[in-house]
Amino acid sequence: MRVALAQTDCVLGDVDANLGTARAQLARAAAQGADLVVFPELSLHGYHLGALTSDTSITADDPRLLGLAPAGGPDGPDVLVGFHEHTGLRAFNTSAHYSGGTLLHAHRKLYLPNYLAWEERKHVSPGQHLRAYDLPRGHGRAATLVCNDAWQPVLPWLAVQDGAEVLFVPANSAATLDPEAMDTGLYWDTLLAYTAKMLQCWVVFVNRVGNENGASFWGGSRVVDPRGTVVAQAPQWEPALVTVDLDVHEARRQRRAVPLVAEARLGLIDREVRRLIDEGGDS
Repeated sequence: MRVALAQTDCVLGDVDANLGTARAQLARAAAQGADLVVFPELSLHGYHLGALTSDTSITADDPRLLGLAPAGGPDGPDVLVGFHEHTGLRAFNTSAHYSGGTLLHAHRKLYLPNYLAWEERKHVSPGQHLRAYDLPRGHGRAATLVCNDAWQPVLPWLAVQDGAEVLFVPANSAATLDPEAMDTGLYWDTLLAYTAKMLQCWVVFVNRVGNENGASFWGGSRVVDPRGTVVAQAPQWEPALVTVDLDVHEARRQRRAVPLVAEARLGLIDREVRRLIDEGGDS
């Protein structure tokens, strides 16, 4: 499977302008034979939703989204794109996979940062489900984890137990605001390599670039193979389109050679989680 990492900037709240950027990147990726183009978190809206004076959220079945990977046209790439999703009562930080004019899978961000300068919980609700899904054309099984989702150790593990061989991680990660508190670049370096190696899966990390509301987004998008090796990486601080071939079967070979994730003990996990809930834990 040939995947293109679309490391883009965006205009806060200007969906049409950002769709234009997405279409241009899709055309470039199609010329390079990509099967799928992955965009950063909230690539159609920008991150600082609280700075907007009007609601620009859209539905997951918006015709403009469905048209990014049209049905019945020439064989073009699928697209995984991030947006501020409107559902009536609630809004979500969503990354959705479109293929052949249809919505194949949508993931609503589960863990919303509410520390330092990040106040996502004010503007979106947390999602309630994590599901792996089958990729088109027999390209294996994948799951999406939006930015901070990937920082929660249980979520990548659950995705792999649901059969994911590829983890897509769209992100809006900014340069460290307080280096003594958190070096975000170093965190990601460690996290992505560890996740890929210990869960024996491909990790496709796509971060944005540009400046927005005082935050500087650093890019550094990359693909990490099931051995924990970075096999492709975009530069920092500038837009880029990086195309790389993934052999999904490599995840299966690694898991058979050294079966780290084969014995899940789901019954044990279920019992212990229920005990913690009964003892007053977060349900």
